[in-house]
Amino acid sequence: MSDSSERMETSEHPPSEGERGLGVVEALARIRLFEGIAERGLEMLASLAREESHRVGSVIFAEGSSGGALYLILEGKVRISRQVSGMGEEALAVLGEGEAFGEMSLVDDSPRSADARVHERCRLLVVEKDALEDLLFLHKDLGYEILWNFVRILSERLRETNDKMTFLSVTGKF
Repeated sequence: MSDSSERMETSEHPPSEGERGLGVVEALARIRLFEGIAERGLEMLASLAREESHRVGSVIFAEGSSGGALYLILEGKVRISRQVSGMGEEALAVLGEGEAFGEMSLVDDSPRSADARVHERCRLLVVEKDALEDLLFLHKDLGYEILWNFVRILSERLRETNDKMTFLSVTGKF
């Protein structure tokens, strides 16, 4: 399942660099992680991104695998889940257009904490950690804006997790 060539599709007529760049910049502007980023910053990010398409059911990455890339959803849905002993797959989130995943691998070098599976056929932009780190090191203002957005998103997710844990504790399901 880790052979991405089995699950990725390519178009017969890839867009020219100019067409691709414009489309990617517009797509990045719709991603929450890049909310408020100036067009020049989006253009720099677009230069790092590659596009992938995946079929329903394919595994984008598996829990325990090494990280190293951020994924941005252009179209479709991705299910973030874990395998729970005796229960099977437990969906943690279903993410859609405009959302990002795999971002924890940008912060630490720990293995992936969950599976990312295609819930609905999807198109993704992929940004490699090393390339993003280089860009943010060279353009500190851009780095500050992106990291601040990142902190906001992680804070929201932590609050949601706290609410779920409280609910489970109160209902005796925890």
